Amino acid sequence: MDILKQPLITEKVSAMNEKGVYGFIVEKTAKKPEIKNAVEKTYGVDVVSIRTMRYAAKHKTRYTKNKVVSGFTNAFKKAIVEVADGQVIDFYGEI
Repeated sequence: MDILKQPLITEKVSAMNEKGVYGFIVEKTAKKPEIKNAVEKTYGVDVVSIRTMRYAAKHKTRYTKNKVVSGFTNAFKKAIVEVADGQVIDFYGEI
């Protein structure tokens, strides 16, 4: 089971990157110590604090020519990770 699914690349999180705060989409069942270990192992940084948020699935409806299509968006968990001063995570290094 891979705990870190993908980094969050949004305007708000990118502004926080300058302060040493990074966002990740993580596995829904992941706990804070597991997220901390995964970030430290993957990126080689020291994690100071972690905040997590769970987002529920939202009901969506589309009206097409033939019928009404109803469904749900995906539920996910988001982690905001603060690293130690002077340490940086480079998401764009491999591009």
